Amino acid sequence: MATPDFIRDLRTSIGHQLLFLPGVTSVVRDDRGRVLLVRRADDGRWTLIGGIPEPGEQPAVTAVREVEEETAVRCVVERVLAVETLSPTHYPNGDVCQFLDVSLACRAVGGEARVNDDESVEVGWFAPDALPPLSAHARERIRLAGSDEPTRFVQPEDSRPEAAPPAGAQPLR
Repeated sequence: MATPDFIRDLRTSIGHQLLFLPGVTSVVRDDRGRVLLVRRADDGRWTLIGGIPEPGEQPAVTAVREVEEETAVRCVVERVLAVETLSPTHYPNGDVCQFLDVSLACRAVGGEARVNDDESVEVGWFAPDALPPLSAHARERIRLAGSDEPTRFVQPEDSRPEAAPPAGAQPLR
């Protein structure tokens, strides 16, 4: 993903310090159940389409925008797959970012898949049983998109229904 101008502006003030950012990952499927992937220009890896919301932009709007910008495919968002803070990413220039990722299941509704910007060198549709090498994050998101599981998120240990309150704990008032 290209670095948005507002992040470049922030970097002039904070340097390479850890920057916590929202991110959106889109799992786009077509009517045949195939998954849309892009091969990144910077490292040659296949991946899902992702991006950073512009200030004030809703995650679903980001997903639709990024998918069309990168692949010329039009899509609609169908549901939230996962909300999760990812491990920090260290970039070759020294920048460090950590993303709060909102992963969304999307359905293609038009357009012809093609390389549509300089972030990718290849775009393709893949059957779930014939995927190229992908990160564990991408494989898990694709698995979730093909399932009926509820939205995935990490719960604090003490908020799980099966967690018993500590001995002597008083109820909140």
